[in-house]
Amino acid sequence: MYQIRPIQAQDNAEIAAIIREVSKEFGLAPESGFAVADPILDNLYAVYNRPNAKYWVIENQQGKILGGGGLSPLKGAPTILEIQKMYFLPEVRGLGFAKQLLENAFQFTLLQGFKSCYLETTKELWQAVKLYEKLGFQYLDQPKGNTGHSHACEIWMEKQF
Repeated sequence: MYQIRPIQAQDNAEIAAIIREVSKEFGLAPESGFAVADPILDNLYAVYNRPNAKYWVIENQQGKILGGGGLSPLKGAPTILEIQKMYFLPEVRGLGFAKQLLENAFQFTLLQGFKSCYLETTKELWQAVKLYEKLGFQYLDQPKGNTGHSHACEIWMEKQF
């Protein structure tokens, strides 16, 4: 049995370790500009404990964090919320948690009065890209805002509401 809940301060180390581990698994090197290099990685609770931001974790019955994902205003385009840091350990992949987190994010987006969600990703995460397509994200020709991912994330997508 698993539960999805908002991130808490004591989750910081576990979720940062998951993001690092999964990034390494998929070859998403810090020096390439992926999320694993973000300076805020070890303090996600503070990052998402602000207005118009939210992060959820997936926890098993023993209280172990197995993944998470969130959203916050897109830097350089504050009228858009950006899907961020969605990473899952292998044991919970394929169980529908990414879809559940995205549906939570869509609900949150609408409740906060925003009209779209944006994301950047890479072809290495092709399973996630397929889910984004299925949930109505559209491809963009160029990035929006200023995520700092440079050339690392070559896929840009947005879902309008």
